[in-house]
Amino acid sequence: MRYPSKRHHYSTAATKTTTLCRHLRPLNQPSKRLSRLALLAAVIVAPIHAQAVLPAAIQKALARADLTEADISIVITPVGEKTASRLPTPIQVIDSDEPDSQSASTIVSEHPVTNASTDTVSSDPSHQSTLVTIEQRTIEKHEQKIHAYTDDPYTYQSVESIPTVIPDESQHTLDQNAKAQDTASNNKTSIKISFSPLLNHQSDISRTPASTMKLVPSFIALDTLGADFVWHTRVYHTGLIIGNRLHGDLIIQGSGDPKMTHERLKQLLYKVQASGIRHIDGDIIIDSAVFNNVSKDPAAFDNSPLRPYNASPDGFLVNFSTIGIKTYPQDNGQASVTYKPRLADYQLPATINTRAASCGQASYSLAPQWQNTQLVLNASLPESCGEHIFYVAYPNAKEFAAHVIAAKWQALGNTLSGQVISQETPYEITKTTKRAHGLTAIAMSPLPMVSYPSLNLTEQIHDINHFSNNVMAEQVALSIGAYDKGRLTQAGPASTTATSPSSHEVKASNEMDNKVAAVKSSGKKANSLYQFGKPATTDYPAALQTINQWWQTNLSTPPPHLTNGSGLCRECTITAANLSELLTYAYSRPNFEAYVDSLGVAGVSGTIAAHSDRLPESAATGRAWIKTGTLNNVTSMAGYVKGLSGQDYVVVGIINTEQALNPYAARPVLDAMLDWTAQR
Repeated sequence: MRYPSKRHHYSTAATKTTTLCRHLRPLNQPSKRLSRLALLAAVIVAPIHAQAVLPAAIQKALARADLTEADISIVITPVGEKTASRLPTPIQVIDSDEPDSQSASTIVSEHPVTNASTDTVSSDPSHQSTLVTIEQRTIEKHEQKIHAYTDDPYTYQSVESIPTVIPDESQHTLDQNAKAQDTASNNKTSIKISFSPLLNHQSDISRTPASTMKLVPSFIALDTLGADFVWHTRVYHTGLIIGNRLHGDLIIQGSGDPKMTHERLKQLLYKVQASGIRHIDGDIIIDSAVFNNVSKDPAAFDNSPLRPYNASPDGFLVNFSTIGIKTYPQDNGQASVTYKPRLADYQLPATINTRAASCGQASYSLAPQWQNTQLVLNASLPESCGEHIFYVAYPNAKEFAAHVIAAKWQALGNTLSGQVISQETPYEITKTTKRAHGLTAIAMSPLPMVSYPSLNLTEQIHDINHFSNNVMAEQVALSIGAYDKGRLTQAGPASTTATSPSSHEVKASNEMDNKVAAVKSSGKKANSLYQFGKPATTDYPAALQTINQWWQTNLSTPPPHLTNGSGLCRECTITAANLSELLTYAYSRPNFEAYVDSLGVAGVSGTIAAHSDRLPESAATGRAWIKTGTLNNVTSMAGYVKGLSGQDYVVVGIINTEQALNPYAARPVLDAMLDWTAQR
């Protein structure tokens, strides 16, 4: 997601170099020649990072963007073997007017191959590769449909789980023989998977990375928790169930699930209903204690508290704390308004006036404002917006979850005599504010009545990197601190997390059975799995420390400076060398396929889909798997490129500059980097 920033980071040497380059541009005043020489002498005596001469294509792109070589860090490194690529099948985007546009979904590439050492082009049939074919109009129709319907396409696709245009074949990139080679490769520690950088320019300068920082926690989570890891949201109760009525409280134990959408929450509550509870003579208590003190001021970053990218993480995050507002124009000068999800005990306007105007971003046109008991829409809607949807973040994750749960429980035809209470402390019957009596005094159920698994980590990582979902990235980064196997092993066997969801549940249940049996044999009151099986509580310092420890254990460069896991920060810094080493390491790991499939495909999907619009003849279209990053003054790209020669490359480019239009002017520079790499 895109968001503004006001600060950037340079080393002293890089700043001096930038100043020098700007003053050395052609000047008409001869009197300034002496000052130029003085500047040159000043910089010569200062330490400057050694830097390679940038390729002509990148230099031209820098000049067109009015940027200098000092503004950019680049590392391009060959990885793997040409005969055993680990990257997905390249995608060929064809013109819809071509006569063979209805041909088979895979064809043989006939692209010429560039000799990386001589920059000459030659045809080499030995390096031909199979391609997946997509028509340009298919991509355009997909993008037009989404953009015509919503102001925020990435939130829309993430919340509503809209599939991308990439064919299923490309999600499973290796045939059986190649997978066998991968397995053998993973078992051989001596295999050569990386080489000296093809291009290394100012790679040691710490810069603001924007959303390319998401590459760090997303891979570390895959490497530590496993691609099949799932979060389990468990539901317990106190008191006693008689008929279909619970005389007690229902307790929902949050697990940090990054994608508890409102539809998945409905499924969770339906499972509670299916277990026999239709009426609750008590409260619904949400225990979000897995994450401690992680809420933030949604206006702190850019004074845009309603934008979904500013939502806070939470131990029980519902629908990204975001509501979808859909408008339907009518013929009476008004538009009807509906909401997803609905909020109980909160007033939402059902209609709004319309006006004759062009449709800009509706979320700005309506100027929505959350008040204590109601949502206020402060303006009229441009009638040209038509049927339209936009997204607004609620400022408090816990209040939002409580409103949505109450609404969903009622929508299922159930009743609740008490309230929905969201708290960041574990539920303990002896510490409740109300006095328990009668049936409600019966303690917590020994085992959960519902254990609801999340989508697996592979699916979650796809949303994070493909659609640049900030709050999901925060949930995963914090979960590394809560579920990291090494940390939990030290915490005790009851908290140990396995990479397999089924083994995780079996181990927890077996441990609880053993504990309950032991307690019963001693004549004492049985304890609940709620107490023994809950995930370890974590916060930002603990989670970031776990990430740093992983980095220091597995990589050689100094760890980046993180204050969160999404890159939505002005003080976070990383070097191109950091990202290059991480991506190179990931290339050799067993969960690499899940990692690379989470990235957008240049010119095809994700946040890099517009690459072919900016550079129509780019050789990188369909051959680059990239995570982008954008803030004011910051533009970055990092990921993998398959060269026309068959060689795989790790690519990292980060631009930091004071120019106000940097995000728009600088992207073509990094597009040129991808194109140059793909031609190798």
